[in-house]
Amino acid sequence: MDFRSGRRRGEESIAVVIDFLLSNARLVLGVGGAAVLGIATLVVKHLIERAGRAAEDEKVEQKMVESWEELNLASASPTLIRKGLEGVVKKEVAMATKQQKADLCGKSSLDIQSKSDVKPKRLQLCAPTLQERLQQFYCTRAALAPVEVHRAQSLALDICTEIQGFLHTRHPDMPLGEMSLGGSLLDDLEVVRADHACLLVPLQLEASLWRLIPGEETLLTHPLHWMVRRVNLEYFPRGRSYWDRFLVGGYLSSEALVNMLSKTVMETMNWPSISSTLDCLVRPVLGGPELCIEIRPEDSDGGRRDSRDPPLFISMIPVLREEHVVLTGQPALTTPWVNAWHLSLYPWETQRLTQLDESDSGCRRNVLKTLKAVCKLNPALRPMPSAPLANLILHLSDRESDWSDGSLAVRFQQCIAELIGCLEQGVLHSYFKPAVNLLGSLSEDQVDQMGFMLYCAMSEPEILLI
Repeated sequence: MDFRSGRRRGEESIAVVIDFLLSNARLVLGVGGAAVLGIATLVVKHLIERAGRAAEDEKVEQKMVESWEELNLASASPTLIRKGLEGVVKKEVAMATKQQKADLCGKSSLDIQSKSDVKPKRLQLCAPTLQERLQQFYCTRAALAPVEVHRAQSLALDICTEIQGFLHTRHPDMPLGEMSLGGSLLDDLEVVRADHACLLVPLQLEASLWRLIPGEETLLTHPLHWMVRRVNLEYFPRGRSYWDRFLVGGYLSSEALVNMLSKTVMETMNWPSISSTLDCLVRPVLGGPELCIEIRPEDSDGGRRDSRDPPLFISMIPVLREEHVVLTGQPALTTPWVNAWHLSLYPWETQRLTQLDESDSGCRRNVLKTLKAVCKLNPALRPMPSAPLANLILHLSDRESDWSDGSLAVRFQQCIAELIGCLEQGVLHSYFKPAVNLLGSLSEDQVDQMGFMLYCAMSEPEILLI
């Protein structure tokens, strides 16, 4: 590289090289290599800027050698979180950000000196704080418009009525409770867009014939994998209960029940007729592990009304309730065990967050919705489920008492730091079931990608709000 050539030309050429390296680094080097390369490019960039202002090339080359020697100490590991590059990333990103701000301030001061004294004050007033950026992000991206929520809930309730009427006609002897909506759309925890709803199908079990067994008491030994055992067979033989037809090995099989609903509802209902009645395109999503229905708005000519209107997906979930215990039939969560039912902690988590916010007028739910929106909009953070974020806030609430609206920025940054620590250890314990690791479903590559993004956000949290 010729440092003695025109400064503008040199900066443009180097910028092109740096952009090319960063855009292709992850494809060639992987996540850890991309992290190291990102640090390296920051160091090289600042050294080159200093070289353009230096009078002697030898001093610049000496500085480059020293910086690369320091960087080589961190480049021995291929991964970011697992191999201990946390300190290096934090240090280099912080130094790079500090130097960049210093350079910008230096250039701004030279330009402002030749202008009036009023303009600097206006520039300072125009720069939003992190608190303001978070509030703006929440209002524009996280929170949903009431009209959008009402539209999605109305469509989901229409589908609920159609399915319940169909099941009552086809299987009048099937003991079902009143179907209802559930999930984040009903609890005002849906973010970005109202594109998903849950339709809960409650099963009515005879208390004298069935017993819900906690996961710790079963052979599965998993605290979230419960089983439903058929009891009193000597007094009430098989066939006395409607649900006996779904017994597998003496236990009520969630997989067999879901398969029955799939054939009865998804493959049998007259969806074209329902579509014409609701003035929407309604169709089942076949081939997946879930009972899912897709709804797309249509105009009178059969075309999409607006390409900006997202489709609404409705998940149909069988539910068993006994006092405070809620079990769901979701084979995707309990595979490969065909007899297992999933213990849903979502009602407990949502209720606890609401109680805490009502007791001190806190912003815990707002922080949760902001984190969910950040993860949903950021490709690197998209694999993060919402349950770990809710439990992270619950754990943090035990240690922090100030959750006022003015502490939104502080709590947001604290959640980012806590999440980095959990990803580094690979463990985030459930608030109500400490034996459950809520990060267990994430792959190592997903953890590395999320960790790298969150490390960068430690010094510049605004990158998560783009």
